[in-house]
Amino acid sequence: MSGPAAGWPEPGAPSTIRDGLAVVRRGIAGEPRWFAVAVLGATVYGIMTGLMAWAIGWVVDEAVGPAIQARHVTADQLWFIGGVLTAVVLVTVIGVIGRRLAGGVAMYNLGARYRRDVTRQYLRLPLSWHHRHPSGQLLSNANADVEATWNVFAPLPMAIGVLVMLVFGIVQMVVVDPFLAVVGLTVFPMLFVANVAFQRAMSPRVTRAQQLRADVSEVAHEGFEAALIVKSLGREDHETDRFRTVTNELRDANIEVGRTRGRFDPAIEAIPTLGTLAVLLIGSLRVQAGELSAAEVTQIAYLFSITAFPVRALGWVLAELPRAVVGWRRISAVLDASGGLRHGDRALPRGRASAVTTEDLSYAYEIETEEGEPGVNPAVVGMTLAIPAGSTVAVVGRTGSGKSTLTNLLMRLVDPDSGAVLIDDVDLRQVRRGGVSEVAALVAQQTFMFDDTVRGNVTLGADHDDSAVWRALEVAQAAAFVGRLPEQLGTRVGERGTSLSGGQRQRIALARAVIRNPQLLILDDATSAVDPSVERAILSRLREASSGTTVLVIAHRMATILLADEVVYVEEGRVVDHGTHTALLGRCPGYERLVTAYAREAAERAALAAAEVAP
Repeated sequence: MSGPAAGWPEPGAPSTIRDGLAVVRRGIAGEPRWFAVAVLGATVYGIMTGLMAWAIGWVVDEAVGPAIQARHVTADQLWFIGGVLTAVVLVTVIGVIGRRLAGGVAMYNLGARYRRDVTRQYLRLPLSWHHRHPSGQLLSNANADVEATWNVFAPLPMAIGVLVMLVFGIVQMVVVDPFLAVVGLTVFPMLFVANVAFQRAMSPRVTRAQQLRADVSEVAHEGFEAALIVKSLGREDHETDRFRTVTNELRDANIEVGRTRGRFDPAIEAIPTLGTLAVLLIGSLRVQAGELSAAEVTQIAYLFSITAFPVRALGWVLAELPRAVVGWRRISAVLDASGGLRHGDRALPRGRASAVTTEDLSYAYEIETEEGEPGVNPAVVGMTLAIPAGSTVAVVGRTGSGKSTLTNLLMRLVDPDSGAVLIDDVDLRQVRRGGVSEVAALVAQQTFMFDDTVRGNVTLGADHDDSAVWRALEVAQAAAFVGRLPEQLGTRVGERGTSLSGGQRQRIALARAVIRNPQLLILDDATSAVDPSVERAILSRLREASSGTTVLVIAHRMATILLADEVVYVEEGRVVDHGTHTALLGRCPGYERLVTAYAREAAERAALAAAEVAP
């Protein structure tokens, strides 16, 4: 899991500010032009705000004062007053629009870019990495964490741009009276101390809230994925309680974040006001002593009020830094993840059936014990196979014997811990990216359908005309039922193919592989949801249509096994024996018991039924 549970230390205030500034630098480097425009707009706003008092004074001197003395206002004076104030307001508005528009573009561009980067990394990382990370957490990384990282860019351009107001105010205060300026500037150390305390209080709370967002996504995703189980077993109340528990925890965490911010915000907002009161108090004493005029004290108080806004803007940025740091740590854990498959530059031979060889192949899944200690679960152990080009080979074994893991290794969805997989004498680790999928196709045990049309689910966006789609559907024995659908190939199948039966989904998935004319076709129990007669028809058509294809099929049914040229029997991840079906029946007791189990059970049921009806 990400966050502190993954071993990250609780961030303190100095490290949060330092890491937050590093995130800001990275974001500015990513969107320098739009960010510069946003800062320029904020700078224009800051300059015009500082000049507003001067503009008003100038208007009073040049137009209002003379009009009062003359007790008459001319049209030229009105145009002058309106023109000056309109110009100042117009330039101010342009600055605000520029800052908000450019700042928003920079923020949303960064969010879109890093969502793409995270998604690309998900696709690059092997299945072994995905097995260790819940899908709900991955959804949170790509959405909530990216958003939390770059939301700081909403107040950041304003904070940087209005620093000109801060500089302007400080310089003018020093010019009027250095002593009162020093009195006013004492608020800055106070603000720094308050912000350090704020960061220390906020960081662990924001970290927990971000982790709980991932937990909510994970529980919700599991509930959606397991909808059939939840409803069929009557576990709606249990799932509701489980979701309620984690959402309540997130609610409480967010309330605690808001409560902490609510405690600090008034204090941080009050500090500049205290500075203004101190300036007025000490200034009035100096006026009584004849050291300053009332106008000078008023001017310094006004200038100090100008400096308060930039200080507050910086406070907004500092308030967002903890979330930005937590979000960045979580997405960088994905972006920096190791274990991606490395590719070579070799291409596999094309235009003929592929020969497959495995050499002392071993692979184990990483697991976590009840005590939280890491462990391994061996799935394939020292497996050596030689599958001739153009042959049909059935791999048979009990559940958990490593058959599906073998298919993942042959497709290079994962790399072996030791040993090698070779297609046409080329080690798959030397093949260029995408080279394996160009010659091989896998129909997995668990069929997935996209919320798309039948055509889209077969072609997956590849350039195949409808005649090719229909031919593939005919091989998969799916053309008949697709022809009866309301819009045939254009019929949408719903999310995960909910409008189709399990057998129909399997046949469309099979057509998806057949249309690619693979040189190596791997079927991982791909016809388990169809009845035996349909299965025989599918396998017969496959054999006719795949003369240029090597077929590896994970099989349980006798009809599938009998179509194979060779059978490989595996137990506990090891090859126990291989040969023809007839040969294995005569010399491999484990194979015989497994493949005849259904026949024995049917015979026992028949005998029992006969005994019940006998007089």
